[in-house]
Amino acid sequence: MFGRPKLLRAGCSCRANRISRVLALSVVLAEQEGENLSGLSNNPDKAIFAVRENGTTCLMVEFAVRFLVPYDVLALNGIDLITEQAAFTLPRGAEIEGTCGSTESEIQISWKNNAYTLRIYFSKELREKDIEVWKISKVLFVYDSSETSHFINAYNPGKHTASTHHLSALVTPAGQSYVCAAQQTLTLISSDHQKGITVSMYDVQIQPFDIASDFMFSEAYKCITDQRERLEETLPLILSFILALIIVITVVVYHFHLKLTAVQPVLPRDRSMYKNM
Repeated sequence: MFGRPKLLRAGCSCRANRISRVLALSVVLAEQEGENLSGLSNNPDKAIFAVRENGTTCLMVEFAVRFLVPYDVLALNGIDLITEQAAFTLPRGAEIEGTCGSTESEIQISWKNNAYTLRIYFSKELREKDIEVWKISKVLFVYDSSETSHFINAYNPGKHTASTHHLSALVTPAGQSYVCAAQQTLTLISSDHQKGITVSMYDVQIQPFDIASDFMFSEAYKCITDQRERLEETLPLILSFILALIIVITVVVYHFHLKLTAVQPVLPRDRSMYKNM
């Protein structure tokens, strides 16, 4: 009578051990690693990073990124503070980590011995008419103002964290990659006295979900800015073609009008007079 509860407890502990082993095995099977493919780009400012799961690409980013980070320095009088700007780009030799999921993904890019870390978070959601899209839901940037290659004579140097709030950027239909040559600018608020940090991305192609082929982006979804610029480039050509067509039509109509309205010689009705001559 009193032995059964002990057997049940032992059975439960064995079952829990099995579950923990299965979970541990699933973590091992879902191994994720980051790869730096920047050497494939001919653009010295552009970086290419990928996150792979079980040997298959699950997230890819290709972009150039500029940072503009304000920081304080002590004025010459030794009392006042002056705000300077540290401007630098994302290096191609950065280290990559990331995670992939069905509805949430993340890429982490670090450089200068983790003095700088950029994290970009992606998520999927349903919009109107059950249209599934993905977007950037958050951007977080950690920087160390004691790193002297960009922060010169920083006052009270140390690590700071800047992040976005309620972000919904680069919204793209699910199964497609976001493409934009134009500059995309985000503003992050820093823990360093709420300073505004500017992160600018350009020559962008990103896909955090549903990559069909290894190291290959899916169908491109072009940003509105690129579409407008394309229209601005082609609009003068279209207008020139329409104007030339109007001129040709006008000349042709005028030519036929001249033919129809030209003065014709009037012949006499009674031609007998010509016969008597």
